[in-house]
This record gives sequence, C-alpha cells and structure tokens, in this order.
Amino acid sequence: MAIDTPFGRLRAVLFDVDGTLYRALPLRAAIAAELLLLPFVRGPGAARRTWRVLRAYRGVHEELRALEAPRGDLADHHLRTAARRCGVEETVAERCVAAWMHERPLRYLRLCRRRGAVRLLRTLVERGVEVGVLSDYPAARKVAALGLGDLGGRVLCARDVEIGALKPAPRGFLAACAGWGVAAGEVLYVGDRADVDGVGAARAGMPAVVLGRAPAANGRAPDGVHYVRDLVALHRLLLSERSPG
Repeated sequence: MAIDTPFGRLRAVLFDVDGTLYRALPLRAAIAAELLLLPFVRGPGAARRTWRVLRAYRGVHEELRALEAPRGDLADHHLRTAARRCGVEETVAERCVAAWMHERPLRYLRLCRRRGAVRLLRTLVERGVEVGVLSDYPAARKVAALGLGDLGGRVLCARDVEIGALKPAPRGFLAACAGWGVAAGEVLYVGDRADVDGVGAARAGMPAVVLGRAPAANGRAPDGVHYVRDLVALHRLLLSERSPG
C-alpha cells in the first residue's frame, strides 16, 4: 500500500537508528560518565587502553565512509585497523567495542527514545506502509531495546556481507528497495545527518528527511533532502487524516 505525502507517493519508510530513533546526546553523556569512572573501577591502565580503542574505532569508522567497495569483510577490516592503530590485540579491541558500543548503550536506549517514534512506526504499519532500518552498526538489538522490535520491518546493517559499505554509499539503501521490491523513489529515508543519510539516499534516488534545523546556505543539503524538526512533525506530514490508506 502507498500513501501520498509531500515527499511523493511512498510505499516504504527506511530509518537510520543512531541519533534518529533515539537522541544521541543523552546516550553519549551516559556512556561518557561511565568511561570517566573507569579508572576507579578497572584501574588507570585499563581505562586508558579502553579510551584509545574507542577513539581509534570511531576514527576508522569515519574514514571507511570514503570506501565504496572495501576489500574483504568490512567489520573485520574496521576492527583490525583500529586495533593496529592503538597497538592492542584484536581480541582486546573486539571485547572493548562489544562492551562499550554494542552492550552498554542498550540499557539507556529506551530512556533516550525519540518522542513520537512508536506512534509513527505503528501508524505506518497500520496504513500498510513497509518500515525498516538501515544503520552503519548492528541494529537488531538496538531496535528491540528501543521497544520497537514488535513492529516488524527489515533490519539492515551496512556491515552485512551483502552490503559491505558504510553510508553514504548507496548499497544499503538499494538493498532495502530490492528486499521490498519497490523503486527507490517510493521509499523515504529518515536520518539525522545530511552529509551521510541525506547524501546516501540522494545517491540511491531516494527522497530523504533529516531531523533538525536546515543548515546555513553554504551547507545546503543535496536535492531531495528535506528538514523536519522531529518525528512528531514528520508524523503530521506523512500521516495526516488527509493521507489515503
């Protein structure tokens, strides 16, 4: 089923996760507070090693965005590069990343969930519109921790073998379209970064919404990218009583 919207006639809505379905700032503050306490819990040496690994891992992540077709497994390459850069064994880096980037954030996600997320996704499903997520990081457990797992939908990760490229590469966006059997122009992508989410969607031929204020004129988003204040405002735009379906 499709709905008529200001962004065109849509059959599916694809969401980013981090910073889009939840507010990133309070989550980062909570994790930062735990990291500051780490020297008292694990000792100064272990704390410094953890900080180095996380800093290197995030740095490599941004660098990998420029690779359209990385060789080999993207997740392995990411971890191996970060471990080498900060001088630790890969197993040490893997444990650190798993704990601080995949496990610990789960406990805070429900508290950081964006206002209107549940209502928006539920209404889309009720109207017969396909929903899904595309994230640069593994997202299934995050979606469940946010309390959105029961709404179904596709859960795609840029690190999946069949994608293997981080946003703004268009592969993940096009993989979602192929899975649904719909054209890119019939899918709306919702994210929080114009330079990543907006550019990637535009390259795939997909309209996009970026949450937040539009940048100054010298930072104009690509054609087809629109700015919406929050998910509540997006709900009003997509699913007003005037929308069919």
